[in-house]
Amino acid sequence: MSHQIIVAGIGTEIGKTVASAVLVEALKADYWKPIQSGELTNSDTDVVRGLVSNPTSQFHPEAYRLTQPLSPHAAAEIDGVTIDLTEIILPETDQNLIIELAGGLMVPLNNHDLTIDLVKNLGLPVILVSRNYLGSINHTLLSVEACRSRNIPLLGILFNGPTVEATESFILSYTGLPCLGRIGQEEVMNKEVILKYASLLSQIDL
Repeated sequence: MSHQIIVAGIGTEIGKTVASAVLVEALKADYWKPIQSGELTNSDTDVVRGLVSNPTSQFHPEAYRLTQPLSPHAAAEIDGVTIDLTEIILPETDQNLIIELAGGLMVPLNNHDLTIDLVKNLGLPVILVSRNYLGSINHTLLSVEACRSRNIPLLGILFNGPTVEATESFILSYTGLPCLGRIGQEEVMNKEVILKYASLLSQIDL
């Protein structure tokens, strides 16, 4: 049975792309980012492709490629398009699939839909990426609450960046979610580093 998993973050610049690369490597999964805002010449798909070593992963084209590095609803307006959830269709694959979201869960996609509405529409479980900073407990708990209030299944939390034991232990205790792994603060992020963390994650039964 193949896994189809959404990678969500508690905000922007949390490390979803690196976490996605680790999961792609660990599960020998395909990768798909439905919405890319800005950085079209070096998209998150390009970044993950450059970090993954296994020869089987496929990288599926985005449903929307927006030119400006803004919230998707604002970037889409500038580009003269409207993001339509019914146009965001899971790619066909027999392999595991990692789906990376754009921004946090409550980011607007159009005038009435948020990223979390896309998650609900896709009907897949979520791995939540959390990064330790002042306020991250609040942002993590709000993200968990937002998913649970919509009956979106959460597989667990993946911590990225420097470890803060007091923060992580409270989040895990309060939410009851498992810690799926920790990705440390690395000076260089390359294929070898991704392989190192993937070997740790591969021990976890998702």
